[in-house]
Amino acid sequence: MDIEDLQTFVAVADAGGVSAAARRLGVSKSIVSRRLLRIEAELGAQLVARSTRGSALTEAGVTFREHAARASAEIDTARESILPTGDLRGRLRVAMPLTFGPTHFAPVLAQMAGEHPQLQIHTAYSDRFVDLIAEGFDCAIRVGYLQDSNLVARRVGPIYGTLLASPDYIDRHGVPQTPAHIVEHQSLMQGTETWQFLDGDTIVTVQPQGRFKADNATALAAAAVAGLGIAWLPDCITHEYVTSGALVAIMTRYPPPSAGIYVIRPPGQHPARKVRVLTEMLIESFERNPQLWGLRRQGPGVPHAATLFRAAKD
Repeated sequence: MDIEDLQTFVAVADAGGVSAAARRLGVSKSIVSRRLLRIEAELGAQLVARSTRGSALTEAGVTFREHAARASAEIDTARESILPTGDLRGRLRVAMPLTFGPTHFAPVLAQMAGEHPQLQIHTAYSDRFVDLIAEGFDCAIRVGYLQDSNLVARRVGPIYGTLLASPDYIDRHGVPQTPAHIVEHQSLMQGTETWQFLDGDTIVTVQPQGRFKADNATALAAAAVAGLGIAWLPDCITHEYVTSGALVAIMTRYPPPSAGIYVIRPPGQHPARKVRVLTEMLIESFERNPQLWGLRRQGPGVPHAATLFRAAKD
């Protein structure tokens, strides 16, 4: 049985159809259909029921999918084990945030592609939370406070944020003096998130309210500059606005706790070596270029950058 046919069937099963699998694999629908028919003919069983409304796994397909996925993963591991030391091949599908991806993460992927000419790298940039398993990603990079899930996460570095407002907003509305006062102001948010602040060693959680929402930090920064409200934003997005005076840090007695940058992958016994290599390269990028991430603040309660990097590797 051809391993490429096997992997194609797994892609069809996980993507929910031939068209979605073709997009995921980067091949034509006709190629996916031929591979699927070939594996069904070899097995003597229909794995996917096709109709005008779409595709669905048959009972045999559901059973075979689990075995096929395990076999594909084992073959990938075996291939990696016999490659020359440090060499990577195959395809790496990565989901990255649109806010930071093109500016902060894309150079690392470009470096990875240059060092591993047999590796195909396919990247999707979006600030939505993709379903890694259903959409067939090897891993994703996520920024912020990690939510509970069955996914496996590796923290590659810290990221700091600040509560900010424009001088115009401050002149018209004043600023919150404590976290409890935030609900009295227009907040610029990604959705219905909560905000956290440090009151000494205690974390205070508030539920901000506001009429302007966007799933992109750069868009929220522009809204804050326009005076539409207060915003919790990462320092690496806003340092130029702060330097120019377009935005002002507020409520500095209650700083937000540091968030993190994580490499997220589907659950499994061992991460693919290509995911491990990307993770290590991202950690090294933090160590080489801390200023790119706004890791420049020193003061009471703020660990030295070297301490942060050691913690990120644990």
